Amino acid sequence: MITLYQHKKGRITRYHQAWVHDNHVVEHFGTLGYKGTTKKRPLIKWISKEKNLEWVLLRARLTGYKSVEIDKHAILLIEYPINGLGTTADLKKRHALQDRINETLGWTGLGHCDGGSSGSDTMEVCCFVVDFDLAKKVIQHDLRRTKFANYSRIYIEGMD
Repeated sequence: MITLYQHKKGRITRYHQAWVHDNHVVEHFGTLGYKGTTKKRPLIKWISKEKNLEWVLLRARLTGYKSVEIDKHAILLIEYPINGLGTTADLKKRHALQDRINETLGWTGLGHCDGGSSGSDTMEVCCFVVDFDLAKKVIQHDLRRTKFANYSRIYIEGMD
């Protein structure tokens, strides 16, 4: 998947992404933090998958959309209390949460989930996001009234 971003006045405002699925290129774009519009484009068989993605994203690039290097993303952590290293049920919950958060961040252009960890009475899910404050709001909204609503905090790595 390739994700590009539009910047206005120093802030990311829109996203435009593309990935290959089966015999199509899926194009997804919209306002950062909101589910956007999705279109399927037929895969051009005589060029590589990477070239197909670049072809679909060419207009976005020409209008100023750019990638954001991973080292420019904030590392957002969602923390849950557990006992010790946690149980099998805790691990299943963490895996289900990772899937849910990855979907939420992906479909809103904010980033992706990069796994998680457990130990020392906490369980965390790690995410790379382009806008921490907006991602935190979107995650809080997505998790309320779910089995994942009992997190203890959402924070940036290194900033307790």
